[in-house]
Parts: sequence; C-alpha cells; structure tokens
Amino acid sequence: MEYIALIHKDADHEASREEWDSFFKAAGASGMFRGGSAIGHSCKLGEKEAPSMTEYIGGFMRFDTDELAKLLELLAEHPVTKHGGTIELCEMPLT
Repeated sequence: MEYIALIHKDADHEASREEWDSFFKAAGASGMFRGGSAIGHSCKLGEKEAPSMTEYIGGFMRFDTDELAKLLELLAEHPVTKHGGTIELCEMPLT
C-alpha cells in the first residue's frame, strides 16, 4: 500500500538539523521511504473559496509498505511528532 504523510506546521519547537538527518537516515534504511519535499507557494484554481493548505501543511513524505505498524513506528520518531506536532497519514489506494 502506498501512503502520503502530510506534515503539519504545528510543532511546538523547531527540530534540529541533526534530528532531521537522523530521521531521514532511518527512513531511508527502512526501505519504505519513497521521497518527499517541503511545500512552497501555491496557486489555487477554480471558482470556489478554499483555505490555502500551505497555511497548515509544510511538507509531505511518500511511503510504500504492507506493514502499517512499522510505518507508524517510524513516523512516531519523525521530528515533527517528536516536537508535539501532527503528521496526517493517508492511504493512496490504487484505482
């Protein structure tokens, strides 16, 4: 199953570079990590008013695994969750 982890901008404290480096090393070693990025400026299309997700979401990470428990263990060590913030994990079902 593929997953996308949406990283909220609600951590209580900023993580250090060392914490991020350590997490990305663990994510890579897990074999589940498929990339990700910070999210920059956005452009909305369409006629309806909608809040900008970039006010709340600062980045994303993609994962591929059949072992959700292992992914949840990894994300519990994410710098944002370690600093009181939120990660929203969403399934990306194949259609």
